[in-house]
Amino acid sequence: MNMELVWIILGMALATGIPRFLPVALLSRLEFPEVVKEWLSNVPPAVLAALVAVSVLAPQGIVEITLANRYIWVFVPTLAVAVYSKSPFYTLVAGIALMALLNNLFM
Repeated sequence: MNMELVWIILGMALATGIPRFLPVALLSRLEFPEVVKEWLSNVPPAVLAALVAVSVLAPQGIVEITLANRYIWVFVPTLAVAVYSKSPFYTLVAGIALMALLNNLFM
């Protein structure tokens, strides 16, 4: 292994490690107000919703809200299972089964 590759690996380790380590190291000693904690508790669901929305509504990178978009056909009943069961397991099983069924029936 040549030294250039070693420096590249070390540089990439620093570039990915520092943004993860610094906030924890600097902010772990602080006590945030309740309003900030409440606001921050909404960040993970918002990020997940944004990722799901992009995956469902723009599967090819272009917004496609049509009947031909099979992701919408799978998303709606999967969302119903999630709301009704409140179980990540049943939601995943329903989503995977529906997508497999749709892909095999209408390939």
